[in-house]
Amino acid sequence: MTSRRPIFRALAASAFALLPAAAMAQDDAKPAASAAAAAVEPQVRTQDLTGTFGGQRISYRATVSDTVLKADDGTPEAVIVTTSYVKSPRDASRPVFFIYNGGPGSGSVWLQMGAWGPKRVAIPSDAKDDGAPPYPIVDNPDSLLDVADLVFIDPPGTGFSHLTEGTDPKKYYGLEEDAQAVAKVIRLWLNENGRWNSPKYLGGESYGTTRTAMVARELEGRTYNDVGLNGLILVSTILDFAAREPTPGNEMAYVMTLPNMAAAAWYHGKAQAPSVEAIVEDARRFAIGPFATALLKGQDLPAAERASVRAEMARLTGLSESYLDNADLRVTAPRFYKELLRDQGLTIGRLDARYTGTDFDSAGEYPDDDPSFYGIDAGYTAAINSWLRDGLGYRTDREYQSIGSEPGMNWNWSLSGRQRGAYLNVAPFVGEAMRKNSGLRTFVGQGWYDFATPFFGAEYSLNRTGIPQDRVEFHYYDAGHMMYIRDEDRAKLSADLRAFIRAR
Repeated sequence: MTSRRPIFRALAASAFALLPAAAMAQDDAKPAASAAAAAVEPQVRTQDLTGTFGGQRISYRATVSDTVLKADDGTPEAVIVTTSYVKSPRDASRPVFFIYNGGPGSGSVWLQMGAWGPKRVAIPSDAKDDGAPPYPIVDNPDSLLDVADLVFIDPPGTGFSHLTEGTDPKKYYGLEEDAQAVAKVIRLWLNENGRWNSPKYLGGESYGTTRTAMVARELEGRTYNDVGLNGLILVSTILDFAAREPTPGNEMAYVMTLPNMAAAAWYHGKAQAPSVEAIVEDARRFAIGPFATALLKGQDLPAAERASVRAEMARLTGLSESYLDNADLRVTAPRFYKELLRDQGLTIGRLDARYTGTDFDSAGEYPDDDPSFYGIDAGYTAAINSWLRDGLGYRTDREYQSIGSEPGMNWNWSLSGRQRGAYLNVAPFVGEAMRKNSGLRTFVGQGWYDFATPFFGAEYSLNRTGIPQDRVEFHYYDAGHMMYIRDEDRAKLSADLRAFIRAR
């Protein structure tokens, strides 16, 4: 899950006994904070429950627990909350699946209460607004508990997880810093639960796919104390950020999003084809062929070629040739959300283009907001709070951060000083992990109507040199970023993942 409005804008305390008196005097203001940090007491809440998942009746233990991450001197720095669902009786031979969402700054609420947790929130499946409470919290037969134990992780600054007072955010909010923290939580969970030799799967959604590449690097490639993995599960994938940034001169961003525009135009009746798959295939060929060639020619593009490209682009996207001409064939995704259904006074969603919204007026260039996010967020927020606090008994005065702003505002996008911001590409880490582990496979799930992490961008990033293609599998769904919102696609996603896990 990504930030709500990206389309409108993107330690250690020293041992006092070893310090001279002068240094101790300078630290007079610190003891209160240090004492508060030292007082962290991990909370653990458990419930023994039963449910039917994948057609099997399963007894399981649900555990919400705090994992305290400490500095080298033992000072608590962060409290990371995990929610695990483990089949009873415990079976160390069962696979375990470590799961998180994205952001950066998103809690695991979306995948936990929407896709794979034993309970889910029942909001409309047909791209309609979730309305007002109460929101039904129902049994989820599509949970994966029949094939794997599940551990949902809320990384630092998400969900109920938080940094302790005095902890420098720079130690946790960043590509590598976040990955190191999540990897540490996984190692501690394996220690405490005796699961080092269990088959292990790692995955997330949106920025969670970026995190998966980074955490796989931490677990399998940074030390000689490797945590072997069986599978990487990427849902709504974003690995190569350079391929999606429509900065002047970066033509790939337009190439990557054009197939999404075709899918959305088809869904809303603005483009004609036998199926979404058919128009998407036409758009793929056009995008990587004539369209990319035309954009790369820049102002040297001949008039006749421009006219031909413009006509085919209009057919695929449902936009008028005059609009495409005015945009110089380069239509950003936010402009498309506003323009596609302007004649109906509607905008379409970023996370899921099936959703429509009504803006203050129809004259603007960009939508007021994303109808595919405000159409679901209230239901999910209510559900995770109700389930963790009332259902499982977790006690805290903290607010659950479904989409927390603190990590995003402080995020370090640099990668060991070599890659930064829009030029970031972590796909090579997926290839490296797979090359070093002959048993590691990668599952990729993409929604046709997702503009936040376009499916063509996922395909592009994962067919680059160095990634073993025979161990990467793609699956597609008739919804958007959170395809599991649609009932049929939640069932399909779970069935596809069951097959992937069982095929190890």
